[in-house]
Amino acid sequence: MSFPSLIDTAQFSLETVRAHIQHALRKAKKEAAPYTHWLLEDVFPEEVCAALTAWDPGKSAIAGDTQGRRETHNANRVFINQAVRAHSKPLAYLAEVLDEAETRALFSSVTGSEVADNWLRMELCLDTDGFWLEPHTDIGAKKLTFLVSLSRGKGSEEWGTDIMNAEGQSLKRASGKFNSGLIFIPAEDTWHGFARRPIEGIRRTLIINFVDKSWRARHELAFEERA
Repeated sequence: MSFPSLIDTAQFSLETVRAHIQHALRKAKKEAAPYTHWLLEDVFPEEVCAALTAWDPGKSAIAGDTQGRRETHNANRVFINQAVRAHSKPLAYLAEVLDEAETRALFSSVTGSEVADNWLRMELCLDTDGFWLEPHTDIGAKKLTFLVSLSRGKGSEEWGTDIMNAEGQSLKRASGKFNSGLIFIPAEDTWHGFARRPIEGIRRTLIINFVDKSWRARHELAFEERA
């Protein structure tokens, strides 16, 4: 696995990352149908995007047909954890900002979901042609789901998450535009997935979750040492 290179400039700091992400959250557009969700643009600052797109976890991390479930690829899934934070200042700043009480309070203000006592989990997903996801709700330990699209290239704006019904019919599709985001609060009706369609190259997504303390896979947490 190769980590993104360090970036250290006078213009790039924890404070600039915080200001950028919190601005994006405040400008989130609320949508009511088919269930409540929020759409965001320009989610991360340039330096964080550069780190996430330069990060190469290796070929084993790239998922094709996983039979509709990420769990079938568990051994090769990739998370922002202590080791990654130690090697990448942009991703360390990203994790710190999302874990801060101030940002958690903003998530709660925007969505109405209380995440103050939850744990932060961030997964980098790399998908290729053949990949699809069956409809699922995230209901359970996940208390907030935030997906950020990080793909560039031909057709990538059509690679956003499908907002579905229980039968797997795509009712709406979030944008796959680079650095756009989708937030929802898992509930019985928050069906979503990825309808099978061509992927030319790699579909890159950062999935951010706040999870409750029933979450057993502590190694997946951004701050396992704080759990």
